[in-house]
Amino acid sequence: MVNVEEFTNRLNEIMEYHDLSAASFADKIEVGRSSISHLLSGRNKPSLDFVMKIVTAFPDVELYWLLNGKGSFPKKSEKAQIEESTKIPPPKNGVQDLFSSSSPLPSNDHAAPSSSKKIKKVIILYTDGSFDAYEN
Repeated sequence: MVNVEEFTNRLNEIMEYHDLSAASFADKIEVGRSSISHLLSGRNKPSLDFVMKIVTAFPDVELYWLLNGKGSFPKKSEKAQIEESTKIPPPKNGVQDLFSSSSPLPSNDHAAPSSSKKIKKVIILYTDGSFDAYEN
């Protein structure tokens, strides 16, 4: 259930962030000005339609943040979220990444696979875009 007092605080935060009065906010989300007034005074609770109009009119508002206060406002761009989630930590001192060493595997030149599976094809991709394919 949505806490109406906290919801109105977040509503005020959105209006302050976008520098909008209650009347201009109502016009922006296409609701009657009295709807905003009743919500801000605590007389009415927000309807689903009202909440969806806010999220639609303001793409920087996260639905979960608006309803529960969890998340962020303004919403991080998708690009920023992807970059943040795919950051690779720098290597620790003395540790090389997989591609910087000449032989990342222990030297066991002719080690046979431990399973009964047979290799059908090996493809080697070169940095210049060419490749070699070897079939068994």
